[in-house]
Amino acid sequence: MIRPMRLSNIFSKNYSLLSIKNCYVTQSLMKSQPRQSRTRLCKTMDDSLSADFGVDVGFDLSAFGNYQLVVPQRLKMGVDEVKVDQLIPSTINKPPYAYTKEPRVWCTEISIKNHDSIAKMRASGRLARNTLELARSLCIPEKTTLEIDYILRKFILDAGAYPSPLNYMGFPNSVCTSVNNVICHGIPDERPLKSGDIINVDITVFLNGVHGDTSATFLVGEVDSKGRDLVEHTKCALDLGLLACGPYVPFSEIGRVIDRYASKHGYSVSKELTGHGIGAQFHEAPLIFHHENNEEGIMKPGMTFTVEPILCQGVATSSLWPDGWTIVTEDGGRSAQFEHTILITHDGIEILTG
Repeated sequence: MIRPMRLSNIFSKNYSLLSIKNCYVTQSLMKSQPRQSRTRLCKTMDDSLSADFGVDVGFDLSAFGNYQLVVPQRLKMGVDEVKVDQLIPSTINKPPYAYTKEPRVWCTEISIKNHDSIAKMRASGRLARNTLELARSLCIPEKTTLEIDYILRKFILDAGAYPSPLNYMGFPNSVCTSVNNVICHGIPDERPLKSGDIINVDITVFLNGVHGDTSATFLVGEVDSKGRDLVEHTKCALDLGLLACGPYVPFSEIGRVIDRYASKHGYSVSKELTGHGIGAQFHEAPLIFHHENNEEGIMKPGMTFTVEPILCQGVATSSLWPDGWTIVTEDGGRSAQFEHTILITHDGIEILTG
């Protein structure tokens, strides 16, 4: 998303206004904390986390089902610097931000893609889809998300593409892996997946100068009925959002149908994170809101953007971890997300990652 938003923090209530651009945090947590607050923050975390990170941190999760709450694996603020040249061969075409971290200046004008761009986006969309299918096979008990990240990065590189999230505004990995109560931007780590987890894997690839973006939430082993229902209803919400799309339809129609469906089934929709235009830039106009809204604008043939609703079991308000990236539900409930990149055509839509 590209608007200022306030994220309360699970460990500190004195949280500054963060600037979130294109769904990515642009200011680290520690820069917003005075020295005394940093000390309190670390002490609170140290008191509340045990060695195995399987602790009760004050949430009553019984209403949400049977699963393990995911908590930070380390206390370090921010993330490590990305050494792009150690991870990406020189032969791979890289986006401009690969070394600078900074994307191009946000353009408010919605681009209409020409035939050449659309052909390239079909190719990047296919690769993103194929990568996601590989991810599906990897989401099994005892596999770590760091292993998943490594395998998927190699698959993308072998196809001659660049994993778009890597070093985008400093993001340290090639994919996002968001487990259970993590809403989005989960950083792959050494926590083994457990039977009963749900995990969203968010894939974006940069191929032939354009990006393709998709994600899905997968069941790991035996998931309880409430978790399965959440994932199923989130997929249905995406399908309804896609059905609402077409030439000259208001963008706000997407949020209307998704929000009403989610509310009918007892879920909340994240208002803090949005879909977005996509093409030569990872994120561009328009922003796609998945809740009821009065945003202006209509879909036109040649536009490409993502639809990617996030549904939550409880409240959709979020907290930010000390790494400056991982966004979790404030009440510990689970969330799920599905995403496609689409093209608006003269008579409907084409799902480029389908």
